[in-house]
Amino acid sequence: MTQISRFIGEVVPVVKRVTGDGDESAAPEGGGGFADYAFVSLHCLRVYLDTPYRMTIDLLKEMPQIIGEIGLEADDLPHPSTLCKAFDDMSMSVCRVLLRQSAQLHDPSKHGAIDATFYERSAASRHYCQRTSYRVQKLKVTKLVDTDTQAILDVHCSTNRKGSDADLCAQIARRNAGDLLSLAADKGYDKQALREALRELDIRPLIKHRIFAAYDHAHNARIDDDCYNQRSMTETVNSAVKRSLGFAVRARSWFREFREIALMCVVYNIKRAVKQ
Repeated sequence: MTQISRFIGEVVPVVKRVTGDGDESAAPEGGGGFADYAFVSLHCLRVYLDTPYRMTIDLLKEMPQIIGEIGLEADDLPHPSTLCKAFDDMSMSVCRVLLRQSAQLHDPSKHGAIDATFYERSAASRHYCQRTSYRVQKLKVTKLVDTDTQAILDVHCSTNRKGSDADLCAQIARRNAGDLLSLAADKGYDKQALREALRELDIRPLIKHRIFAAYDHAHNARIDDDCYNQRSMTETVNSAVKRSLGFAVRARSWFREFREIALMCVVYNIKRAVKQ
């Protein structure tokens, strides 16, 4: 069995649990449309293959065993424009639940680390940029990673660099409060309000203090270096995602770009689970 066969074999059951329409036929029948799990599975394959819509459909027509796992045949595959339109109908909440389900394949340890990275927006013509006010060139993406399994637990995307990283960290921690015992971050997240917010959520903050006074050395000395140094796992994961799935997003609108980043994280989690 090839790696892509094992990948789609893991994707389809997870997607069916999230969309809740696993009993429906994947292909249109009696004038109906494609099942949601079929579209989401096809988009996961598109991200996995790192190809545009048209090339993705062309490649999948030559992979009957792969699309058979979804319940489709070569003649059933949607037109590339239909697949593209379906991406607009996919909600970010579905992507988040899918990400959480894919992380559970790794049995997370409840010890997390957080860090931000940047993704390029794929090149667009000058005419397109002027017509659509396409000015933002990079996306800021913050990932919450399990330090033991290197699974991505949560992700946050933004088109601007405004706001405090510490405030954003508190927001992500609240979303995952029941799944974390500790959270490691670098000195860019040094803010007393964040430490207090994490302690209120019963999460141990592993964040070094910037040195402004002698007692800051004492605060840092109380942090377990072995646990704190695991924050570097976020940099490892960021590098692995970019090397395997690309460092740029193909979508043009911000909401499609956010979903594409979330699907990248889902595909990374499932690929890693398949390898293990």
